[in-house]
Amino acid sequence: MTYVIEGLCPDDFAPLFEYDDAALAAINARRVTAAADRGYPCRISLEDAKAGEELILLHHISHDVDTPYRSAYAIYVRSGVAAATYHDELPPVFAGRPFALRAFDADGMLQAARLAGPGEADGAIRDLFAGPGIAYIDAHNAAYGCFAARIERDSAERSGT
Repeated sequence: MTYVIEGLCPDDFAPLFEYDDAALAAINARRVTAAADRGYPCRISLEDAKAGEELILLHHISHDVDTPYRSAYAIYVRSGVAAATYHDELPPVFAGRPFALRAFDADGMLQAARLAGPGEADGAIRDLFAGPGIAYIDAHNAAYGCFAARIERDSAERSGT
């Protein structure tokens, strides 16, 4: 079983970097500067921003479904970075962090969940996908609860080839 993890599309967030602070505040977003090389995980590049880099902190609907499991929370994004793609491996932003992994069926209904400590996410992802009817997994930082990434079966797995 293989999986793919992709960062969010940068085009969806690019206009925010042109907003002034008042315009950002009007949509409940904030411009922030990373104060350290860790702790500001970009959901586009799936890497932590480096100290001094500018990010936008915003409210993001990560699980946009018509079920009770619709979910949204704050995320960080950076400008000028490409959307990362990781096939059958974890992105750098997963290193050293505990995650809550939520496995959903094709209708967006929660089927299983797992807490994964640092270094345990890969095995937990594979275990969850081994379950019947799991279409995708949403990873959230266990402590803060923010959306980290969507994990899907690799395209070959989805098409049955």
